[in-house]
Amino acid sequence: MKTIAITMGDPAGIGPEIIAAAWEQLQTIPGCRVVVYGHPEIMRRAAELRNTNAEIDCLTCCSDDVLDVPPGTIDPRSGRAAYSAILQAINDAQRNVVDAIVTAPIHKAALHRAGYHYPGHTEIFAERCGVENYAMMLFLGADDSRVGCICPSVCGKHGLAVVHVTLHTAMRTIFEQITVESVHAKIRLIDEFMRKIIGQNGLSPRVGVCSLNPHAGEEGLFGDEEIRVIRPAIDRAIAEGLYVEGPLPADTIMLDARAGKYDAVVAMFHDQGHIALKLLGMYRAVNITLGLPIVRTSVAHGTAFDKAWQGIADAGSLLEAVRVAVKLSEANA
Repeated sequence: MKTIAITMGDPAGIGPEIIAAAWEQLQTIPGCRVVVYGHPEIMRRAAELRNTNAEIDCLTCCSDDVLDVPPGTIDPRSGRAAYSAILQAINDAQRNVVDAIVTAPIHKAALHRAGYHYPGHTEIFAERCGVENYAMMLFLGADDSRVGCICPSVCGKHGLAVVHVTLHTAMRTIFEQITVESVHAKIRLIDEFMRKIIGQNGLSPRVGVCSLNPHAGEEGLFGDEEIRVIRPAIDRAIAEGLYVEGPLPADTIMLDARAGKYDAVVAMFHDQGHIALKLLGMYRAVNITLGLPIVRTSVAHGTAFDKAWQGIADAGSLLEAVRVAVKLSEANA
């Protein structure tokens, strides 16, 4: 039996209510026990909102001042509450009290107003775990029996993963962050992850690598990063025995990936990967942090303040995040 910690996220956002909405289904996931890290009163209100009588197992991780935060507002009290829940969950995962962590969405501005100047969850986990080689990845599982995917019976036998070379950063800064080393590191991380998903020794995942410039640079006419940076990183991975193709035009690579040609795609920046995968399956996509010594998955959406505490938020991504967390924690056992 795996114990999965679910952090409540920003209490002014949709995190608490999607946990409440999914709670009964979460109890039916085989080999899984879930516990919420947050505030029991917030979860009680969320359960009432979503018309569930279930007793939500919630560990108190923050002070009562968060109870006065209005829904859909950026507030430092919410930022402190969300951060406290994350830290306690990470500490418990490092002490093997829980087997994996699933995070509900936080609001970056609320986090910053509380004095925690991180771009997002990924960087918090990386710092607390003491790792430098990490990556944000979105994963869309192969199981198309549930709603939320516009591409049934595709996305490959093993699902589709998209890893990002750069994370939450301004567009003007990505060029200096895309290096041979950073691209090669992400190829290695995604290969290692997909080997766990495929679960067959010796079977190499098929990885497609995006270009940075239009038309993959058109042989240097539209930029030479493909020639100077991305291609050398790919050649290095191929020399190590990995199955890698690219750099491929970003406007067509996902068509091939959707059809099953690739098990994973390496995107150069946030929106290059996020937009395409979310169009394929917004409410089945799962955010996973690669390179950590603990398992961390997350919903693939934000706090959605425009929908928060109205009882309408979709819990599909949270359910998938827990299912994937259980599978990854079993693979790590």
